[in-house]
Amino acid sequence: MEHLQTQGISLPRLGLGTFRMQGEVCRAAVESALALGYRHIDTAEMYGNEDAVGAAIAASGVTRKDLHVTTKVWHENLAPDAIRRAFDASLKKLKLDRVDLYLVHWPSRNMNLPAIFETLLKLKQEGRTRAIGVANFNLALLKTVVEQIKAPIACNQIEYHVMLDQTKVARYLAAKSIPLVAYAPLAQGRAASDETLISIGRKHGASAAQVALKWLLDQDGVAAIPKASRAESQRANLDALKLKLDDEDRKAIAALPKDKRFVNPGFAPAWD
Repeated sequence: MEHLQTQGISLPRLGLGTFRMQGEVCRAAVESALALGYRHIDTAEMYGNEDAVGAAIAASGVTRKDLHVTTKVWHENLAPDAIRRAFDASLKKLKLDRVDLYLVHWPSRNMNLPAIFETLLKLKQEGRTRAIGVANFNLALLKTVVEQIKAPIACNQIEYHVMLDQTKVARYLAAKSIPLVAYAPLAQGRAASDETLISIGRKHGASAAQVALKWLLDQDGVAAIPKASRAESQRANLDALKLKLDDEDRKAIAALPKDKRFVNPGFAPAWD
């Protein structure tokens, strides 16, 4: 498994997303993924599954130093005291003494960015999170965080897939050597039925979803966290790493419409 080096952590390029997985389904999925060799698990306060993720990690027998765990603070808890409370609750549910990466899950319109990052940096200095970062930050917000506040962010986690152009943000992150972590990398399942991707997959003896995932992971500085509750899907995503796309494939994918965003909570500053 390839890793991205960022702000002192080693981030496996393929991880397991757990959004909309709850209880025993989530626990079983994380246990299965860890047994298959996944070492990057992504969760969040808002997902309501950190306890299930923590139980799976505890049962897995995987050495803590070999495991990367990301969790996130919800946009309603971005006041400094609220961040601390949310972080303590997340750590307790995960049954961990630290996480590897703690992210601002979504920006909010009235957030105080300097105060947020002062608090996050204190958590990092205390050794309770190894790195900090953001999710769902557009270019303007990224520039504020990186150039004005000079926060040492380890990634920006955003929706990114073959149906959505993220060139502006991707170029900025690449120029700053900040990884892009792609969530919904299979376009919430829609990639599997795309005729272009199916055709490319047929050529390589692979599925359309594997083609979509490998297209992302072939890009420098990009990691992906597909949600997969079934072991078969988790294994298929791992097998996508073996796929070799050629220039003809990439040209066909580049020609696909890239204007479809499937995650928009409505409360965050607009993407422009």
